[in-house]
Amino acid sequence: MSLERAQEVLRVEARAIEALIDRLDQHFETAVEMILSCKGRVILTGMGKSGTIAQKVSGTLSSTGTPAYTVHPAEVIHGDAGMILPDDIVVVLSNSGESEEVLRTLPVLKRIGCRSIAIVGDTESTLADNSDCVLDVGVEKEACPLGLAPTASTTAALAMGDALAMTVMDRRGFSREDYGLNHPGGTLGKALMKVGDCMRSGDRCPVVSPDDSVQTAIKLVTNAQAGAAIVEDREGRLVGIFTDGDLRRTVVNEPDSLKGTIQDVMTKDPTCVTPDTFVAEAIRIAKKLKVDDLPVVDGDGRVAGYFTVKDQMAW
Repeated sequence: MSLERAQEVLRVEARAIEALIDRLDQHFETAVEMILSCKGRVILTGMGKSGTIAQKVSGTLSSTGTPAYTVHPAEVIHGDAGMILPDDIVVVLSNSGESEEVLRTLPVLKRIGCRSIAIVGDTESTLADNSDCVLDVGVEKEACPLGLAPTASTTAALAMGDALAMTVMDRRGFSREDYGLNHPGGTLGKALMKVGDCMRSGDRCPVVSPDDSVQTAIKLVTNAQAGAAIVEDREGRLVGIFTDGDLRRTVVNEPDSLKGTIQDVMTKDPTCVTPDTFVAEAIRIAKKLKVDDLPVVDGDGRVAGYFTVKDQMAW
């Protein structure tokens, strides 16, 4: 019985989203153009569950190149109207289009002079009649067994908001790099960062020449609290890397080499990355090679720094 109910909920909500596809028309195009031409910010508002959806759509817009925030409709008439300017666009979400708190904001928006987009379930409602653009997200029925709890209606509103945000994002030419700037934290931020943003360089990147002693390299690595030393020639081009693994293998297999030079114990011609390599790709390469450290070189093969997987563990 539980599985049957869950399956029915998903079917109802899936049909609600699918029904939106054939409803997309010039009104949607108008909404996109309104947001693209907006000289202010996009402000979203809604009451109850619609307000929760408004917050999510606001976050999606903001992270994809369109400055946006939410206001509570009840607060608009109690001072927050001062946050709204004539150049702004207000996106109002409401299933019925008749929520008292929402309707009380409409005269305020008119006086301010900003334009509005309604994402509404009833295109004959007061909200729809008083909006500059109307997006129809009406549903045949809710997924709630009682037909009361907002379920299919909020899913449809969320899907329409996502469609609007993603279309605007595409029209703006918003890139992965742009997204990374707006989302620097967490797994997503790491995936969108480039090696050049987090590689070790300067004093944090021990660099030695092939003729330097192993003891010199160990001292530099220790002082920098690093896991490897990069080996470069006189022109600054990469010739090798000396890692903790190289040191351990030398201690076990060739302890006398510890008195020699780096070129005798280093890993020659190591796999490297560039500053423009995405961090996620650098981590993938390191895991495939079963190493922690990768030299970073520029287009001419000159050492720019080194990337270490261990530094990413702090995220």
